Amino acid sequence: MKLTVDLGASSYPIYIEDGLLGNAASYIETAFTGKRIMIISDDNVYPLYGEKLLDALSAVWDCHSLVLPHGESTKDFQSLPRIYDALLAAGISRSDLVIALGGGVIGDLAGFAASSFLRGVRLVQIPTSLLAQVDSSVGGKVAVDLPQGKNLVGAFFQPSLVLIDPTVLDTLPERFRKDGMGEVIKYGCIRDAGLFRLLSGHTSFEDLREDLGDIIFRCVDIKRQVVERDQFDTGERMLLNFGHTLAHTIEQHFQYERESHGEAVAIGMYQICRMAEEKGLTRIGTAEEIRKLLDIYGLPHACGLPLGELTGAITRDKKNLGGHLNLILLHEIGDSYIYPADAGFFEGENRTV
Repeated sequence: MKLTVDLGASSYPIYIEDGLLGNAASYIETAFTGKRIMIISDDNVYPLYGEKLLDALSAVWDCHSLVLPHGESTKDFQSLPRIYDALLAAGISRSDLVIALGGGVIGDLAGFAASSFLRGVRLVQIPTSLLAQVDSSVGGKVAVDLPQGKNLVGAFFQPSLVLIDPTVLDTLPERFRKDGMGEVIKYGCIRDAGLFRLLSGHTSFEDLREDLGDIIFRCVDIKRQVVERDQFDTGERMLLNFGHTLAHTIEQHFQYERESHGEAVAIGMYQICRMAEEKGLTRIGTAEEIRKLLDIYGLPHACGLPLGELTGAITRDKKNLGGHLNLILLHEIGDSYIYPADAGFFEGENRTV
């Protein structure tokens, strides 16, 4: 299956196919004519797929690799000098290529390094987690975290190519399959009620497996359409942040060591719908529909924190512009909208989320 993100001179193809990773060189040849490649990966993914990819690409190009520790703590500003040093040592020039082989952390980090090294080196995303395949590898958002918050330093930098191989998910730990389902469910919530019903008709991730390629395609196609209409996140693209305002503050509160991103998004989607229902902004019963679907895929709907402990971080969220916060709410499943508010939306809420 192939999709094309139509952004004029920045357009690029996305391929989704079982076993595609074994034939990556032939796809990369269509998008890259330089001499050198740097593969950036982590110590979970590289032992599984990195050496095979390096060997295959080395038959055509001068290839190098950098393996970083796994986990959100690696997506730190302080990781960048190590990456720049490796790129310099390998002789990577502006006509060469960086490949991000890994989940969302590696995709964001390697992508930001590629966007800033020599003012921009070509990038190929090969996402190996479900979350990265359906969401973060597409659309050109790359970033690193600061101690004060998530993704506070970043850029819009489109890849030249995205290669998605659903079979690599067979080696993904169960928790991170669930993690990715948080973002899959998000797409059903914001734009595709049919996808939401399809997910609701299964009993587990394993039960869903035979439909996974099509589900990834549907999620990526929704993101493609949104990015084409709003590349720089000033309007419709904000809808992709459903659940994220609370999610990022939950992740930060626990220093990225407790809830994964997808788990935090799951909590954020349910809790924001509860609040919106109480304010008459979302159809009654929507939050309960989401909770039932989260239960099917083993995702949480609460983190046990008093809401007041999160409101300070909400004011520092990068979506909080000039004191105005664009919250993403649902009229109902499959129908999302942008609701202009401020941090006061959450104040006075004597609740645990």
